[in-house]
Amino acid sequence: MARITAMDDKPRPPTLAETGKQPDAARRFRPPHWWLMLALTYSVAAAAGFVAKAVNMPLPFMLGPFFVMAALSVLGFRSVLAPMGRELGQVAIGVAVGMRFTPAVLAAMTGLLPAMVLGTIYVVIFTMAAAFLFKPLAKVDDITAFFATAAGGVADMATVAKDYGGAAGSVAVVHAMRVSGVVALVPFLVVLFGEPGNAPDSAAVDSHWALVIVTLALGYLMARLLKPTPLPNPWLVGPIFMGIIIGVLGLYSVRIPSLLISIAQIMLGTWLGCQFKRDLLAALPRVTLAALIISLFMIGCAAVGAVVLTLTTGLPYPTSFLSLAPAAVTEMVVTAQVMHLEAEVVTAFHVTRIAVVSSTVLIVFKFYLRLKGGSIEPGI
Repeated sequence: MARITAMDDKPRPPTLAETGKQPDAARRFRPPHWWLMLALTYSVAAAAGFVAKAVNMPLPFMLGPFFVMAALSVLGFRSVLAPMGRELGQVAIGVAVGMRFTPAVLAAMTGLLPAMVLGTIYVVIFTMAAAFLFKPLAKVDDITAFFATAAGGVADMATVAKDYGGAAGSVAVVHAMRVSGVVALVPFLVVLFGEPGNAPDSAAVDSHWALVIVTLALGYLMARLLKPTPLPNPWLVGPIFMGIIIGVLGLYSVRIPSLLISIAQIMLGTWLGCQFKRDLLAALPRVTLAALIISLFMIGCAAVGAVVLTLTTGLPYPTSFLSLAPAAVTEMVVTAQVMHLEAEVVTAFHVTRIAVVSSTVLIVFKFYLRLKGGSIEPGI
């Protein structure tokens, strides 16, 4: 059974039956082979990042490791991921983005709230349309088709799909393909159809490392405090909140060094690439191919919607595109941050989307079934 992991939500802890491994308490002392594979995994990932940078690939330290580790994972390479690696990477990105929220930026976000809501509705509409296309392509049932294309986190969508009788494994594959496809294509499209922005990294040009460490620790603490709550993706949203608090209150100014941002990208790209499990993709070849087609369809819808968003709000097209892209908030915020786009705008759009989708997905599901001529069984 494949482990189902969230792309933009909190992951569900794997069971012993899923991993074949003992709980963390029984694995306090890692064998030498584990450490060797850990070093090999991230050495390959880092080397891929530097090669990608040398060939001027956009977002090199995330896309380089992503492409290489995805290829190795499909070929059967059993990588070892650093515990909390992706989460700590999100903390660094979240704090860096949060520090860019000034009172003026927050006021501008209020003015964009109608666009955020309408943008979310548009995303819900084209993901529902994707469900209608995905069903015949993948030859799956209505329940699996809907939750596989819904703009929510893979863990939540797979769990709800299973509760309603859908195929959780197929849902996981489609969401992995969707997020990965967007991460792989969007940076290139941003470069092709727009220019990297000139938004500042933070409120300060230089910062003392001690101040950086304190800020990251505060971001980590906020993430820990929010982890038990229903808030999606606390490892990114929590540090963003902490950065906003520090910036808006004017406590101090700090810039997260580019070295840490690059390391965070390597952590995120490696994790994402390693989600392409060979056994799962091989077991569902038709679903995998259909997922690729549907991902391209949704990217196209986001590209068209971004034109309208740009015309109505005046936002740069790359920012509008990232704001509507059907991918995980972390990867889109990283893309905006590294390419010097309005990362705070992208964050606000995606957080709004997550909040709306999470609270209305079952209502939309009922509407979808009525369009298909079905209904939800009483008592579920």
